[in-house]
Amino acid sequence: MPGITLSHPASLRSFRVNLLSWYRTHHRKLPWRTTKDPYCIWVSEIMLQQTRVAAVLEHYRSFLKSFPTVRRLAAADEADVLASWSGLGYYRRARMLHRAAKLVVAEQSGCIPTTAAELRGLPGIGRYTSHAIASIAFGEAVAVVDGNVERVLGRMQRKNVSGDQLWSTAQSLLDPDSPGDFNQAIMELGATICLPGVPLCERCPVRKYCASRGSERERSAPEKRLRRSSSVMFVRKADAIRLSQRRSDERLMPGMWELPEAIDSSSEVPVLSVKHSITTTDWRVNVFTSKRPEAGTEAQWVPVADISRLPLTGLTRKILRKLSVLP
Repeated sequence: MPGITLSHPASLRSFRVNLLSWYRTHHRKLPWRTTKDPYCIWVSEIMLQQTRVAAVLEHYRSFLKSFPTVRRLAAADEADVLASWSGLGYYRRARMLHRAAKLVVAEQSGCIPTTAAELRGLPGIGRYTSHAIASIAFGEAVAVVDGNVERVLGRMQRKNVSGDQLWSTAQSLLDPDSPGDFNQAIMELGATICLPGVPLCERCPVRKYCASRGSERERSAPEKRLRRSSSVMFVRKADAIRLSQRRSDERLMPGMWELPEAIDSSSEVPVLSVKHSITTTDWRVNVFTSKRPEAGTEAQWVPVADISRLPLTGLTRKILRKLSVLP
């Protein structure tokens, strides 16, 4: 059943009003939605890249407590930034955010650029992120396109839309008087109503404009995931633990700290077994204990009191919490 065309000004106005009214009443209460501080919004957008909202909430609050301003972030050591980011994954995001903060302080006197075009010149900020910050923090009338928006627009038109056409369509629907709220509204619609596979069409505030309403719901192909296993060694002596640091030229998580690999544990029983997912791989990691270091491992004694300040890998932080080394 085709939806009502949005080419008519009255229909477009009605679409915008319905969507914004729904959003302002039903949106999720998230901490970055209570501020117009461009720095806070910037941090949230970087954290939300490829990461679930639930996983971001705790890190967002603690990160801003450690680095409440762009100047504080710029002045920080990279190790401290990575330590605060630990557990979110995709650590290149943290490094780019840190690098961009240094540029803002050094070249812009600490003033974050106010337009999407200027923001896009900073490390780690692409088209989507620049439009999100500019519209939400500064009210610039620029549309956003993420996975949620792409799905909503594709269903509304009942056809696959991509590239510049997708961005052009999003821009034509944008409410120029409330661009920040509108962008968040259409993303929220995709995140909570126009879901992958099973959309909640009966709850959609703009269903009458959708060409896909009432059609057979799409079936999502199950994600192919790899299963892997590994073993690490937990060695403790008084108030210190053996940890190793990944080389700076490592492709994944360079410079991060982790428990050393267990070289020969075939005859031992693990003290702990944890599950850990990284992108499309599900890991089962067995943790073995020993009172003395294994020969052949490059690791060093680290005081327990200093561990929380290190940039730990997410897996290591998870294990140390389960072993009550970290709170």
